[in-house]
Amino acid sequence: MSAPPSTTSGHDLPVELLRDEAALPPGEEGSALCLSGGGYRAMVFHVGALWRLYEANLLGNVSRISSVSGGSITAGVLAMAWPSLAFDGSKVHEDFVNHVVDPVRGMAGRTIDRSAILGGSVLPGSIADKVTSAYDKHLFHGATLQDLPDTPRFVINATNVQSGALWRFSKPYMRDWRVGEVKSPRVSLAQAVAASSAFPPVLSPLTLELDPADFTPATGADLQQEPYTSEVVLTDGGVYDNLGLETAFKRFQTVFVSDGGGRMPPEEEPKHDWARHGLRVLSLIDNQVRALRKRQLVAAYKAQLRAGAYWSTWTDIREYGVDLPLDCPFERTQSLAEFPTRLKRMDDGVQERLINWGYAVCDAALRAYVDPGLPQPASFPYPQAGV
Repeated sequence: MSAPPSTTSGHDLPVELLRDEAALPPGEEGSALCLSGGGYRAMVFHVGALWRLYEANLLGNVSRISSVSGGSITAGVLAMAWPSLAFDGSKVHEDFVNHVVDPVRGMAGRTIDRSAILGGSVLPGSIADKVTSAYDKHLFHGATLQDLPDTPRFVINATNVQSGALWRFSKPYMRDWRVGEVKSPRVSLAQAVAASSAFPPVLSPLTLELDPADFTPATGADLQQEPYTSEVVLTDGGVYDNLGLETAFKRFQTVFVSDGGGRMPPEEEPKHDWARHGLRVLSLIDNQVRALRKRQLVAAYKAQLRAGAYWSTWTDIREYGVDLPLDCPFERTQSLAEFPTRLKRMDDGVQERLINWGYAVCDAALRAYVDPGLPQPASFPYPQAGV
């Protein structure tokens, strides 16, 4: 959806305006990409979307990549691969597949949440510590936020349980607008991703032990004091912003959003015990908040406040109104949208279907709202799998 720069008041926007922002800023030229949460389902779905963006020569021109939860796993892999990518659509297999697709698929072939829960329950260290160790072992190999590329800016988002605000990790700084800013943080990439994907209640919280002296003076609005600056308690970034919009939407004129969140299936006989009933209610709240942000985002596109495109696991691809060379039966794609939100081993067939679906729906969104002249894809990334 193309649009000239515009401003509006904070009503019905998918992001919150700060006290000194009377209206939505016009935004910088350039584009941002937001990767939502949704466990391994989102992690793998986003790979398909990135694949299509890469082929379309759009990924290499993105100025910011903002992620939450499962999307942060994919973003972390992409960040580490970035210096090795040629951004030549004709070399997608030897380039993008080797450096991005294969590591993510390797991660998706492992169950880490169950062992983290068991280990965190009976061994020293928290559940979040065990998840951090798994990410570091299998994906990030000791990298810190200082190993992220300078361009584009990768922003990995978590939620600060103490302040109720967004905590953002990036190479130049990590910050919470109420608590303050730490410049050039040395936090491990695995820990940042684990904080962003600390799904409540079982994988949450992750606690950062910090030195208050590391905070830049007078950068927090009202909470730059201990214990907020010495022990930061974080949970899943999707609790605050399930689409990763907060650090991108106000900044750039063009915003692409890949939503790997699922469609919540009905439940004939809801459980009555407090744990499972509570989890069901939390899922209902998350589902409704996600739907509200999505509606506000699309309204902002239609009002020409921002350009860009949105696609999700539960989109009906026919609604884009473009030719569909890739067969995506609605009942098949909906079954993928209902795949459980876990960090649990996913078999190869499901992985390939999710990648194909992310690829196809991203393609339809781009041709509908960004570049109608974009050549149609000849086939799925995994033609034999379909969706």
